[in-house]
Formats: sequence, structure tokens, C-alpha cells
Amino acid sequence: MVERQDVEFETDGNVTLRGWLFLPDQPGRRPAITMAHGYAGIREHGLDRFAQVLADAGFVVLVHDHRGFGASDGEPRSDVDPWRQIADWRYAISYLENHPAVDASRIGLWGTSYAGGHALVLGATDRRLKAVVAQVPTISGYEQGLRRVAPDKVADLEAVFAEDERQRFAGKPPATQLIVSPDPARPAAYHAPDAVAFYTQAVPEGVHWENQVTVRSGRAARMYEPGQWVSRISPTPLLMVVALDDTITLTDTGLAAYERALEPKRLVTVPGGHFDAYLSQFETSSAAARDWFLSHLSGKD
Repeated sequence: MVERQDVEFETDGNVTLRGWLFLPDQPGRRPAITMAHGYAGIREHGLDRFAQVLADAGFVVLVHDHRGFGASDGEPRSDVDPWRQIADWRYAISYLENHPAVDASRIGLWGTSYAGGHALVLGATDRRLKAVVAQVPTISGYEQGLRRVAPDKVADLEAVFAEDERQRFAGKPPATQLIVSPDPARPAAYHAPDAVAFYTQAVPEGVHWENQVTVRSGRAARMYEPGQWVSRISPTPLLMVVALDDTITLTDTGLAAYERALEPKRLVTVPGGHFDAYLSQFETSSAAARDWFLSHLSGKD
């Protein structure tokens, strides 16, 4: 049996992050896994299913919302700063280290999509982690931007970024835009039908998710290159889950990044697009993560 608790912890600037802690009913200190969602996602966007699989396998699992999203504090809201999220995630690792149910020598990290990129950075730079899973990870914001924004639209996008900088210098709050829209004429981070369906999925009553993100989050995303860290993750074991028709974080960049990674590593591919890793291919992707953590956080290495 697994108990799910609501928990919170403080990060830099006295910002409180909130999440779930899954505690398996097993004796002694347990290995633990810290998890978080991707670009503008919240834990109610399907992460409980992954966490439950891991907790049923005997892991303590912490799932937190990034600052400015979901139940976590932080201003401005809906602002995606990858390096701020990475710094906050180190506090989640520390939270687990200090929890009485956790064996601090056996902590792993699972990140997906944008946070899959964070998983690569953290795997390369935080040796407290003993195993890492990066599911459909962002590898190159530059490459993603080349394919997501038509060449004749780049100048208009850069003009929006520049105007946001001027307005913030003048004391205005960061400008926002939609995360998803089915209307290609409306500015949004994603227009693809599968992205619209995923982000606008029903969430439990009382849970707040707003379809907006700061404009400057888009600039940050286009500058973010977590794939540069992949060769530095070793000797920490790395599992990458790559969707074979991923047009969001891009199949080819994911496969190329895996080739640059050093052992120990494992690649699991799933058919379908980016969001199939959460949906139609959930059984495969969640089992791969579970088995990877069982292999490398067992305490027998």
C-alpha cells in the first residue's frame, strides 16, 4: 500500500514549492526518486500515474510543481526559467536527503520533456543522484526553434521579445501568451492538436491551471541547450526514453544526444509522438523507468 501526502519545502528567496510525497508501506529507509513536469505543466498533468508505478515498486517518490505553477508559490506566475527550475530542483533533492523514510545514498531523478532536459543538466552536475531518467527530453532549444517557427516569422517573434524587454524595463510586468491554441493565427507555444489535447486535459476540481506563459519563457526556451551536458552525466547511469515521431523535442536530436552519452546508459524508444510517452505508451515508458531505478538504486551496486 502507498500513502500520498501533500508536502512543501522552501527554496531560494523563501519561495515555497508544493508537491506530493508517495510513501510505500515498507520497513526501513527506502530509495527515493524526485520528479517534475515539463514546459508549463503541473503534476496533475499525468505525473501521478508515473509516481504510482515507482512507489508500488518500493520507492519514495517526490513530485513537485515548479515555482509559479500549480500549487507552488513564486512570482511572476507562469514564468518558465530553466535555470531557476534546475536550482529549485536541487532543493527537492535535499528535501529527500533529509526525510526519515529515505536512504540518502540512493536518490534518482526523473524528468520529462523540458524537465527531461533539466534531468540531463542535473545528472551531469549533481553527484547526489545515483540514476537519471530523461523522458522525451528537450535537447536543443535552438533546433526546436528552427523547426517550430517558420523562417518568415522569426523577425516578428524577435520583435515581440524585444518589446517585452522594453516594457519590463519601463516597469511593466512580463507579457504573456497562450501555451496552446488550435488557432494558428493566435500566438501560442504549441498549436499541434496533440499538444492542445494534453495541456487542456481535465484536472481535478479545485486544481488551477491557466493556459498562459510569459513571453520571455519562449526566449529562454530558444536559448536552452541541455544536450550539451549529456556526455558529462557518466558515471551516473542514464536512461533516455525517445518517441520515434516526436516533433516537439525532436526524435533525431534525442537519438543523437544518446549517442554522445557515455556508459552506463540505455535507450528505450516508443512509437508515436511526444505525448504518447504519457498516454498510449505509458506502460512501456513507466516500466522502463521503474526497471532502470530498480537496477541502479537497489543498493547492490
